Amino acid sequence: MERTLPRTPRNTRRQVSRALAVVCTLAVASGPLLVAHADDLHDKKKKAQQGVKHAQADLEDSSNALQAASVRLRAVQSQLAGAQQRLAAAEGQLTAARVLDRQMQAKLAQAVQALEVAQAELTAGIQRVRQQRADIGRLVATNYQYGDPRLLRMSMVLRSQDPEELAAELGTVDSVLDKEAGEYERLQVAEKLLRVQEKKVAAAKALVAQQRQEAAVNLARRQRLEKEAADNRAHVATLVGQQTVATRQAAAARAADLRRLRQAKAEETRIKKLILARARKHKGKGYTGSGNGFLLQPVANSYVTSPFGWRKHPIYGYWGLHNGTDFHAPCGTPLRAAATGTVIEKYYSDVWGNRLFVDVGRFNGKAMTLVYNHISSYKVGNGATVGRGDTVAYAGTTGWSTACHLHFTVLLNGNAVNPEQFF
Repeated sequence: MERTLPRTPRNTRRQVSRALAVVCTLAVASGPLLVAHADDLHDKKKKAQQGVKHAQADLEDSSNALQAASVRLRAVQSQLAGAQQRLAAAEGQLTAARVLDRQMQAKLAQAVQALEVAQAELTAGIQRVRQQRADIGRLVATNYQYGDPRLLRMSMVLRSQDPEELAAELGTVDSVLDKEAGEYERLQVAEKLLRVQEKKVAAAKALVAQQRQEAAVNLARRQRLEKEAADNRAHVATLVGQQTVATRQAAAARAADLRRLRQAKAEETRIKKLILARARKHKGKGYTGSGNGFLLQPVANSYVTSPFGWRKHPIYGYWGLHNGTDFHAPCGTPLRAAATGTVIEKYYSDVWGNRLFVDVGRFNGKAMTLVYNHISSYKVGNGATVGRGDTVAYAGTTGWSTACHLHFTVLLNGNAVNPEQFF
């Protein structure tokens, strides 16, 4: 990509991730199916590899420092997003646990109150039974002071000579016996009520114990959630601090990149002036005709990994020109002169690394210059005349580069054009 300054940077903190691989799911069949799909699978694999190389080439349009800062920032932002989600979930659970805790405390208070009422009623019932038993004891003692009333009644019947007197005596005895029977009945009722009340108290105690156990479990859960939420809040705060640092580092790396881009732009302007000055000085006719075959591919037995063209910067987000063609070239691969010409400049750029410029004369009236970028070392120096196919340098990964390769640029009157039209 042409190392141009971003025209309209969107948001310096926004990091645009670029997919670096295309996953192809291959359904393997037997017999004729395998043969039928072989070419298609080969094409898919080739496209996937090409996609990886294009993405890597795009990343070369920023420095290693900015790439590293961007990776750190994206990593922190990803961690922060996850931590914030976990914090929100923990706080949601904590809120629910606190609500449940209040509800359970209210139910426990009601159960305790019901137990207290039941215990009070049981105590009162016990007192009533005791009192009734005491009353019956006194009544029986009084009634049996002169013997068993039932025997006395029989004796009265046998002894009495006066019917009216007998009726009065029998009425008195029956009244005593009725009173005694009534007291026994009331005592039985009170004892039954007492047993019922005892069961109510036992049930109330069990409910209170259950409510207390459930409240204790929820309290432990709430305390665990409070600790988890506190830990998550602390983690989020740490990540926010890391994000601030990473954002500052990314901004500093971006500013440094922009300074280097301005320097590279100034160098490009100087080279263009040099090219145009040479073109004015050497006014030979040069070559006129079709571009096909005019240039030799600068790397023997190689292939294009990233073509010439416009594309979106993976970090800055602006559209820029990838002003050359990238060729696969392992470190140290000989780079050859694509045409006969003269070396007019070589220098090191923070952006482009080691560069070599070869003037190959005029093409259809315009000065053509070949530019070799990211090279590891030179085979020729300024002013040297090189022949088509001669080794001029060796492939490297200097400057803004992720791996050894050749970024090959063709300039016409100092302006970049697509090199592939000349092969």
